[in-house]
Amino acid sequence: MSKSLKKIRALKQEQINKIIKAAWDDKTSFEEIHESMGFSEAEVIMLMRRELKAGSFRLWRKRVSGRLTKHKKLEKYKLDQES
Repeated sequence: MSKSLKKIRALKQEQINKIIKAAWDDKTSFEEIHESMGFSEAEVIMLMRRELKAGSFRLWRKRVSGRLTKHKKLEKYKLDQES
């Protein structure tokens, strides 16, 4: 079992709900989730895949893929390009 999976399995339902809520929020970047909760983007994706229904997971992935507000580096790059 991977270290990330062990980390996810050790979470309480309240913590899982908090991460899921942050992941669905358009204004909360993966970097902010990592800083506040200690979960990398890959771990958040793993948690979402595990906790959501398949259709909900696909909808979420489609929604956040490439979204500037979910990736601070992309947002900064886009702003630099516009300047």
